[in-house]
Amino acid sequence: MKTFHCNHCSHLVFFENVRCERCEALLGYVPELREISAFEEAGDARWRSLHPQAGGALYKQCHNYAVENVCNWMIPADSPDTLCRACQLTRTIPNLGAPDNRLYWYRLEVAKRRLLYTLGEFGLDVKSRLEDPEQGLAFEFLEDGGDGSRVMTGHDNGLITLNIAEADDAHREKVRTAMGEPYRTLLGHFRHETGHYYFSRLVENNPRWLEPFRALFGDERADYGEALDAYYRDGAPADWQASYISAYATMHPWEDWAETWAHYMLIVDVLDTSTSYGVALLPDDPGVPTLTDRTPVEDASFDNLMKRWFPLTYALNSLNRSLGMPDGYPFTLAAPVIDKLRFVHRVIAEAGDQSSAPGPQHEKRAANPA
Repeated sequence: MKTFHCNHCSHLVFFENVRCERCEALLGYVPELREISAFEEAGDARWRSLHPQAGGALYKQCHNYAVENVCNWMIPADSPDTLCRACQLTRTIPNLGAPDNRLYWYRLEVAKRRLLYTLGEFGLDVKSRLEDPEQGLAFEFLEDGGDGSRVMTGHDNGLITLNIAEADDAHREKVRTAMGEPYRTLLGHFRHETGHYYFSRLVENNPRWLEPFRALFGDERADYGEALDAYYRDGAPADWQASYISAYATMHPWEDWAETWAHYMLIVDVLDTSTSYGVALLPDDPGVPTLTDRTPVEDASFDNLMKRWFPLTYALNSLNRSLGMPDGYPFTLAAPVIDKLRFVHRVIAEAGDQSSAPGPQHEKRAANPA
């Protein structure tokens, strides 16, 4: 995630902000520009963008921004749409009559918008079910029933379901501990489930990628139900860290891919943010790794990303320990895991170049598939 500024007063703002903390200008994300913009009122529920790239264009707030307060994306003023591109992907929202569900909905939408931002940076086209009924993407945010029925977070042919209980921090931490997972976040769920979606879009029926996939991840034709039962009965192999990014990845090649895909997104997001903020590491101790490379992630080869990842996570974990917090990055990347991450990098690089309109970032990423 890059840095954003208020175009009215130049104050630093976040991707999720709706008002500038300094000048109180209305803020909104303009997906066409991939920028947060400040706005001034233009009458009739229209807002004039102050972003220099917008040329004074008029916008309106997404309905879920203006009315529901769970969004901050803007729509061109002359568009017939009332929902932004992000909110159009949500097919089912939580029951807002229940306590805390609006808060959970807000948290889910925040994580989803961050996911969409990264997919856009990859050059991956995200279409709704309205645009593409066969292969479009949709989300349902559901809760467990009062009769004891449970909602399972998962993916089914482009429909991603999330149990809204995952937006409850206490519940998610309880499950994380019970499942022995070092890392469980809403954004992580979205990344993982879209990994399943893009496997079916980019790998499953692509002869260029399918055999290399099987060589790295295993044969995805293995019975998923049997693999699921075996995992929850026996757990992961004792030496799983030698070949997998997580214990859950050992369950089935589909899950190995989704966990690796999610982890690649995590790496690119964090490196993009650190580069945008000009983070550099220049330790006094010559034995501690340095980090001065600020190559934009869209220009970087896979080897470049990995070279920068270790010193950054070493510093991150050291800072967390100084705060008395658990490691911010509790993972070890064994050589087979790095090979799988490299494969994901190559698949995304090629797909982004083919599915996106020509643009500098897509040309640069595709030029560095290694």
